[in-house]
Formats: sequence, structure tokens, C-alpha cells
Amino acid sequence: MGNLKILVVDDESRMRKLVKDFLVKQGYEVLEAGDGSEALDIFFDNQDIALLILDVMMPKVDGWQVCREVRACSKVPIIMLTARADERDELQGFELGVDEYIAKPFSPKILVARVEAILRRTSRCAENDTLECGGIVIDRAAHVVTIDGKTIDLSYKEFELLTYFVENRGIALSREKILNSVWNYDYFGDARTIDTHVKKLRSKMGEKGELIKTVWGMGYKLDV
Repeated sequence: MGNLKILVVDDESRMRKLVKDFLVKQGYEVLEAGDGSEALDIFFDNQDIALLILDVMMPKVDGWQVCREVRACSKVPIIMLTARADERDELQGFELGVDEYIAKPFSPKILVARVEAILRRTSRCAENDTLECGGIVIDRAAHVVTIDGKTIDLSYKEFELLTYFVENRGIALSREKILNSVWNYDYFGDARTIDTHVKKLRSKMGEKGELIKTVWGMGYKLDV
């Protein structure tokens, strides 16, 4: 998974160096930014960035605003770092389209593992195959979803979640199984993360959102 470009954004130089050293050891190319304004300049100057690791609290432009501006034009995966273990912050991050949310202090090895998990999924999405189900068409190569011929705008994680539902249509899926499969690691946060993503996904799918059924006390299933 080497030779991919990752942008690390944090106003603490020691934190940037720590993260960079671990990523470089795995063969990644790492770009650094010390504040949100610099991060946006670097991001828009480099169209081949594969992933962002983004601190929340920074001078000039904070991580939330960076995320908003990046998401306005790109679905590049974003991992948010924060010193605050605040549920509201985490939910806000997912609302903005953040793919992972990690509270400081954290293990650099765990961070690298999550980076690699996201990039593996990104690589799989580049495979030239299409899924179709009940008027839903998922083009993995183009990373595009159409419903009854109309394209819908999904975040990276929403795309992964819908793909997982379509691949397992008709099967009741527990929240734990969804987290372990879509997030691809043992999730240490609250399973309500799933509910937040499903709510947004249903909304974007319009009437087809009703195909995602709630299995009370368990999780969800796509029932076509």
C-alpha cells in the first residue's frame, strides 16, 4: 500500500513528526501542514492526495472548516484527530463526512492500521464491477451511485455502507457486524455511529431509503 500520498494536518510539530515517521516506515509519502489554511493550499495544489489526517483544533482555519471545504469538492477519506472525547464532536464529524474519528492520545500503530484499512477499501472500490439491486446501481470503478437513473451524492462512508447493504441484501445485519465490516476494525466508540450514517443514507436515497429496514434490537437489513 506504499507510494500513496497522505496529508497530515496538526499544529503540534511533534505530533506531525510522530505520525509521519510511522507512515513513512510503511512506505507512504507524507505531506505536512501546521494549520488549516496551509492544509487547504496543499490539498488543492496536490490532486493525488489519497487520505487526510486532520486535527480539529488549529489556528487560522480549524479542522471542521477544512473538512467542509474539502468535502465540497472531494470524497477523499478523512481521519479526524481530537483532544476532546466529546460525543457531539464525533457526531458533527460524521455529519460532515468524516470517515474515522480518533481521540488523542492514540496509538500510532492503531492509526496506521486504520489508514491501511481505509486505503484497502479505496483500492477495492477501484475494481471495475457494478452492483444492481431494486433500481440501485453502484459503480465501484467510478465510485458513483444512481437510483432509478439519478445520481446521488454520497460520502465515502455512506458509499461503503450502501455497498455493504446491497452485497448482503435480505440478510439481517447487527450493528457490530456492520461496524467490523464497513469500518474494518473493532470499533471502540458508540454503535450509534451506525444509526447516524443510516439516517443520512436513507435521506439521500429518497423513497428508496425505505428499503433499509430497522431490525429492532439488532441492526438493519436491505429488503428488496
